[in-house]
Amino acid sequence: MLEVNSIEIVYCDVLKVLKGISFQVPSGAVVALLGSNGAGKSTVLKAVSNTLELEDGEMEDGAISFDGRRIDRLGPERIVRLGVVHVPEGRGIFDDLTVLENLKVGAYTRSDRAKIRADLEAVLDYFPPLRQRLPFQAGYLSGGEQQMLAIGRALMAHCKLLMLDEPSLGLAPLITGDIFRIITRINREHGASILLVEQNAHLALSVASYGYIMENGKIVLDGPSDKLLENEDVKEFYLGITDMGAKKSYRHVKHYKRRKRWLS
Repeated sequence: MLEVNSIEIVYCDVLKVLKGISFQVPSGAVVALLGSNGAGKSTVLKAVSNTLELEDGEMEDGAISFDGRRIDRLGPERIVRLGVVHVPEGRGIFDDLTVLENLKVGAYTRSDRAKIRADLEAVLDYFPPLRQRLPFQAGYLSGGEQQMLAIGRALMAHCKLLMLDEPSLGLAPLITGDIFRIITRINREHGASILLVEQNAHLALSVASYGYIMENGKIVLDGPSDKLLENEDVKEFYLGITDMGAKKSYRHVKHYKRRKRWLS
């Protein structure tokens, strides 16, 4: 469904953040994009949604296609109309609007009122806490409720590809677990493909079928989620587990030699 081919992204005409990234998201799949802070994960999503200009970014090379159509030269609003929806890091809800108004904003590209009402009911079924909050200003919601609202607003666009940037950020473990269970339901019941950016590698790989790991603007490892979870480098530097079973912090490691660059 989504094909990213050798894209290179530069900020402010001097800082190259992505250096020839290529990957795919098949139809109906959940794909995880993992890596530490500064690896370039969020930039990938901004490139797909074509919102780089907001931060003085530019795609210098490569191509991005969705459903067989090149989209990297389209405006963000046209990309949304095609069914590609980006839930940014930090949620990006409209604090001064009510919960209901935020959800309606998600459907601004649509005119099928009956289906919009049906999708609204589906969102409230996925996220029951929002039903009681519909008339309240979104800025007064808890962090977990705001994340529910951000994902619900994306679903109101009737998305085919849902891109989630750090949905667990700032949430308690119990709430994070609820969010990820709902993400799995959305993929299964709504049929949307999902591109998931996460620092919590174990959590992301538990819901994804395939994963890519980024470092310094490049993809350095990829493979089926079960194989990534068993890879010694992934265990040691992304899951915090050494060969001896002890925990090891990735931030304390300056350099390491990868045991396996690619997984078969």
